Amino acid sequence: MPKAILVNMTGAKVGEVELSDAVFGIEPNQAVVHEAVKNHLANCRQGTQSALTRAEVSGGGIKPWRQKGTGRARQGSTRAPQWTHGGIVFAPKPRDYSYSLNKKVKRLALKSALSAKAAAGNVLVVDGLSMEEIKTKSFQTFLNAVDSKKAVVITACPNVVKSARNIPGVVTTSATILSVYDIVNANQLIIDKTALATIEEVFA
Repeated sequence: MPKAILVNMTGAKVGEVELSDAVFGIEPNQAVVHEAVKNHLANCRQGTQSALTRAEVSGGGIKPWRQKGTGRARQGSTRAPQWTHGGIVFAPKPRDYSYSLNKKVKRLALKSALSAKAAAGNVLVVDGLSMEEIKTKSFQTFLNAVDSKKAVVITACPNVVKSARNIPGVVTTSATILSVYDIVNANQLIIDKTALATIEEVFA
């Protein structure tokens, strides 16, 4: 059964926590994780790139010279793609890049990402991850104490979320809304002990 270090808000180690085999102890499926990350990035694309085709470029209504007798190649418009200021061949147009994955695939990808982090020893559980006031400096002090820079913080405490939102490399989320991309992209998972119980209950 995988284990994680348990620390308090001062960063001091207070024990160990056993993690669920069903969520943190499976054999990671790299192909499924890759598919989930690719899906996330595709869904993030705006798809607003646009260019004009020869039918949409202004001008070019008249034939630049007569068809025969000039010795030059025949031309029908100065807005053909080979001309300067001409239209774009197969011009990109606004489109939707998003697509969906099967629910079982997404769940397997999430478990694989969590299991890989646990196997690498990059899961840190905090006993009572909370703050009485919104203060970025205080939360940064905690991160320095646990030697964490690029991390995903999983908590339901709004003061922690607001304190961490201006720290570069730190992403906050709740236990029921986990992103495979964020987990893979982070160096460490910092999980509130209460949130850990929710994760194991929801995703087991």
